[in-house]
Amino acid sequence: MNLKCLLVSSDEKTVRILRRVLSDLEILVDHCEATDAAIRKLTRQRFESIIVDCSIPDEGASVLRAAKAAPANNRAIGIVLVDPSLGLRGGFDMGAHFVLHKPLSGERAKASFRAVRALMKRERRRQLRVAVQIPVECRPFGSGVIFKATTVDLCEGGMAIQFPGPLPKENSLRFVLDLPGMKLKFEVEGELAWGGHRAQAGVRFKAISDEQLQILRQWLNSQLPEPEPDDPPVSCTLTDLSLGGCYLKTISPFPQGTRVILATKSADLELRAGGLVRVSHPEFGMGVEFLQSTTQQHDQVHQLIETLRANGEKSPELLVEPEGLERGSPKDTPALLPATDDALLDLFRHKTQIPLDSFLEQMREQRQLSETS
Repeated sequence: MNLKCLLVSSDEKTVRILRRVLSDLEILVDHCEATDAAIRKLTRQRFESIIVDCSIPDEGASVLRAAKAAPANNRAIGIVLVDPSLGLRGGFDMGAHFVLHKPLSGERAKASFRAVRALMKRERRRQLRVAVQIPVECRPFGSGVIFKATTVDLCEGGMAIQFPGPLPKENSLRFVLDLPGMKLKFEVEGELAWGGHRAQAGVRFKAISDEQLQILRQWLNSQLPEPEPDDPPVSCTLTDLSLGGCYLKTISPFPQGTRVILATKSADLELRAGGLVRVSHPEFGMGVEFLQSTTQQHDQVHQLIETLRANGEKSPELLVEPEGLERGSPKDTPALLPATDDALLDLFRHKTQIPLDSFLEQMREQRQLSETS
């Protein structure tokens, strides 16, 4: 199944460059010159990404708002092309995930769109629903009452279920089901996100562990006739490291609010750890906060840190692949860890708005302080 994007631009040169780049990356392009025509298409078709040329900022913002309001496209990746006068921050303020400066060059665009394509694939897979009927047991927390239900469909983020009678009054529940062909029961915490006709409800999974997610992904992939391969991970150079996070230099950074997997390999060992992109600088790099909310995540992070620090003065290579975007605005993403004295992490959390030069200067200053302390 081909990836598809909606391109909104009246600039012939920009359209020509993007058609060539996106064709090379096997992304289909549906082009609109006018904003009104683009908004109509967003209500009728599904796209994995929306590319908006913001020659007129208000019109560009209206297209992104229309995408968020359209059920079929509210998870589409938003890419904004901006003139130098508007600046990167103006593009991010519109709600874009990626912001690129005009005029575009083919090489710069291809480097940026490699990260875009990897995230488009990941988001599509997260939303892919497998129609299946499986018995489910639902138990409210702190209660011995068990509700019976049957799945309607299932995806990485949740499921639709059918109750034989009225829906539970409780919002948060524990769900237990047997995935066909899997030996272990799948148990997960979730919340009723919506209620429909005939006692149907939508369930959003919460606090799903890495192990649970891998089990679910394995089963979902087994239901697909031809599982789509992931893109190769993005190669990054480590420049700064703390117990809470790291800064990675790359021309293909993922946007703020992307959950990622970081990996490093040696002759006999591969280490992996999870993270969340807290700050992203287009065509330059990204600051990643480590995921450490569980014992398993904590151990993975500390093993990774020890290995990276063992490199001494070298700048180790890290391979990064996206896990998907956090729901809602990146600015609203809660802290993964409580407030600490971690200067690098504090920079990621609170200085996302400052210009790149100022950010790098502050990162150099805190690096020098940590080396002398």
